[in-house]
Amino acid sequence: MIPAFGSRLSLRIGLLGGSFNPAHAAHREISLTALHRLKLDCVWWLVSPQNPLKDTDGMAPLAQRLRGAEAVASHPRIRVTAVESRLGTRYTADTLQQLRRHYPNMRFVWLMGADNLNQIRHWESWQQIARSMPICVLDRPGHNLTAPQSLAGRWLAQYRRKPSEAAALADAKPPAFLLLKSKLNPLSATAIRQGRKTR
Repeated sequence: MIPAFGSRLSLRIGLLGGSFNPAHAAHREISLTALHRLKLDCVWWLVSPQNPLKDTDGMAPLAQRLRGAEAVASHPRIRVTAVESRLGTRYTADTLQQLRRHYPNMRFVWLMGADNLNQIRHWESWQQIARSMPICVLDRPGHNLTAPQSLAGRWLAQYRRKPSEAAALADAKPPAFLLLKSKLNPLSATAIRQGRKTR
């Protein structure tokens, strides 16, 4: 569970969004790395009802994805939530704006894998995300060299922080951008789904 809307708690929270279709160990490893390196109090997994950029075909029901995410997270400081359903938001930029409004004292950091940095330029109002809260991009196999050279990576480079500043990222005034090394886990939701089909 996450705090009720309007909570005045002052916490350092990492936000990891996605379909989690299904959740897997790489999501957990990214979260644990962020908890440790960024000195976060919690990481919230924002399980999206439906990613606007993904086909509904093959998308498991939200309740099933939430149960799977809970089972994979299995950590007291990783909270699984379908808060986007409650907010009625569709795009990440709108979700983050609403979270900042409902939790005015929280210090949020947007977390994502390097694979998403390559495609974030297709997201609605993606630069608004960077202007609303600090961003931490964590290593993902096959994307660590190309991600910084992507359109978004080049734009964010002007706001890049050093890895030695990781513990202060949650307190940084956005835009603030950090590339962080993490354990390279080759798992991906797409590969897991394809593996299930072939079986």
